[in-house]
Amino acid sequence: MRLFPRALCNAAARVVWRESFPLGGRDVARWFPGHMAKGLKKMQSSLKLVDCIIEVHDARIPLSGRNPLFKETLGIKPHLLVLNKMDLADLKDQQKIMQHLKGQGLENVIFTNCVKDENIKQVIPAVTELVRSSYRYHRGENVELCIMVIGVPNVGKSSLINSLRRQHLRKGKATRVGGEPGVTRAVMSRIQVCERPLMFLLDTPGVLAPRIESVETGLKLALCGTVLDHLVGEETLADYLLYTLNRQQLFGYVQHYSLGEACDDVASVLKRVAVRLGKTQKVKVLTGTGDVNVIQPNYTAAARDFLRTFRSGLLGPVMLDRDALQSAPHRPCPALGPDMCGIPDLHVWA
Repeated sequence: MRLFPRALCNAAARVVWRESFPLGGRDVARWFPGHMAKGLKKMQSSLKLVDCIIEVHDARIPLSGRNPLFKETLGIKPHLLVLNKMDLADLKDQQKIMQHLKGQGLENVIFTNCVKDENIKQVIPAVTELVRSSYRYHRGENVELCIMVIGVPNVGKSSLINSLRRQHLRKGKATRVGGEPGVTRAVMSRIQVCERPLMFLLDTPGVLAPRIESVETGLKLALCGTVLDHLVGEETLADYLLYTLNRQQLFGYVQHYSLGEACDDVASVLKRVAVRLGKTQKVKVLTGTGDVNVIQPNYTAAARDFLRTFRSGLLGPVMLDRDALQSAPHRPCPALGPDMCGIPDLHVWA
């Protein structure tokens, strides 16, 4: 890959970018239709068979978009939070992320990359320790462990199960995975992922919150692929992505598409991307002498490519919750020492 020219990067960094994104008038409820109550009820009905819950979420939005109903309805069980897709996330503020999550009562956290099985070997020991140190409701002295995997759509729940099987059983895929939400549509039968201890996992459909707390949270969730792009609008998502990249001075898109310079106007960027990729369309224009076919850039196709490039990591690691991290209060933990602030020895795996 060609290195991003330092002079170009410095010039882009001096430009004043948008300080806010226009959020008014957007119907978030339309983006996230329904509240998937059926799936949540099925999860609740299976709780008596479950020893522990693994919640999978996207590491690019560690503080945003988790379904609060999980805690309300499934919170009686031991809980492990797996922040997946760590390879796509900028984790230089990982310590602050851990402090914030601990403030929310989440002390058991592992960052993973299920594509390359990164940190996956830490999951089984963590779950085993959580179950060992808790009361097994309705499970008695049953030797086998049953774990439920939950989360919002398209965060890698099925990928985690398949990764665990590769690591511990040397077996292939047991569940379908995909780059779009909605691949898993029902609570499945138990899937074995380990022999010692004997452990089975339940894959579940992604369940979003009944209400998304803000439009910006909805945009972050959509950027991470939790809903189909057309429900939000590909160009709207591309604009929010461009706004985020520029504000964080992440100008990899300039190099990737050979744009020459960074820009804060999404129409201009998508036009140049469309021309660069040859994504054009014929449009009939009515003139005084009749209809004329005009070649125009396909903005929607360019926006789709922009989003796909971001999601595949080709624009570099990104932290979509950067603003939330910067506004989070710092809580020193003198008992743990400055290097371990907010990170309990036995409860955080990174």
